[in-house]
Amino acid sequence: MTYKEYMTNFYRIGTRKSPLALKQTEIVLEALKKTYPNNTKIQNAQAVGITTSGDNIQNKSLSEIGGKALFVKEIEQALLDNQIDFGVHSLKDVEANLNPSFKLGCVLEREIINDVLITKNTEKASLLNFKKGAKVGTCSPRRAAQLLDIRPDLTIVPMRGNVITRLEKLENEDMDASVFAYAGLKRLDLINENGELKNYPRLKACILTLDEIIPAVGQGVLTVETLCSNQPIIDMLKAVNHHETEMCIRAERAFLRELGGNCKTPIAAYAIKTSENKLVLKAFYAPFQDLPSIRFEASGDFDSPEELGIRTGKEIKLLSKP
Repeated sequence: MTYKEYMTNFYRIGTRKSPLALKQTEIVLEALKKTYPNNTKIQNAQAVGITTSGDNIQNKSLSEIGGKALFVKEIEQALLDNQIDFGVHSLKDVEANLNPSFKLGCVLEREIINDVLITKNTEKASLLNFKKGAKVGTCSPRRAAQLLDIRPDLTIVPMRGNVITRLEKLENEDMDASVFAYAGLKRLDLINENGELKNYPRLKACILTLDEIIPAVGQGVLTVETLCSNQPIIDMLKAVNHHETEMCIRAERAFLRELGGNCKTPIAAYAIKTSENKLVLKAFYAPFQDLPSIRFEASGDFDSPEELGIRTGKEIKLLSKP
């Protein structure tokens, strides 16, 4: 076998090197292998670990250094340089305005989208079970704004890092709690179905309701990105696409585009399909100028997700005017 033949005998999957990113790549690969049991290139596919700017710079908040796109841009560059065939992302890390050179070929079925409050030195984790002025570690403006709506006495302290790093910081540093996505904890087998944390006996977990904390746009969704020009890959990925999840996130991302949100803006939204074949979009927005935060709900046709997202964004713009 020549080197060229060897290099074309398997797909190269770009991924960040964090434990969660590698696990998420395994999940995507398992779905592809199950769908294409006789495809040698899929069965032999290999993960290509890529260190992103977001991973390298840990001493500053994402809003200071360029936002969540810093978890994606090196993987996109690897696509352009033909170093990988496609890349796996947490959808919430992918900017709403995608570079026209790239395409999201599929999304997998969404995991539970809730956030999880994890606390220490308490018998039961709860937003109402904190001491006054408790320190909560997060670098997410979305989470911070919603936490302070419920508990304005809380002290928000910056905390970045992957899931394991943040759990260790919570255990060992001077803070009382932090907030994590349930999806990441589950994929790393760190939480059970009853919301009980595994392997961290000094920490307690509480799944937050969607009335308490609305999740990030795209939270709980894995997506696969490739080049728009790579039609064979695009065709292959269609078979593992989860249609209902796709329609929900199209509404969410259209909402985000309409508001022009970035990593500095406290924006949250999630869409769900109803039994009447409708989409319901629930959104949160905390405008600046010291205006009150806004929670908004709208519904629309399941087959017109962008219309719902744009309309919701326009409504919130009107509501957020001074």
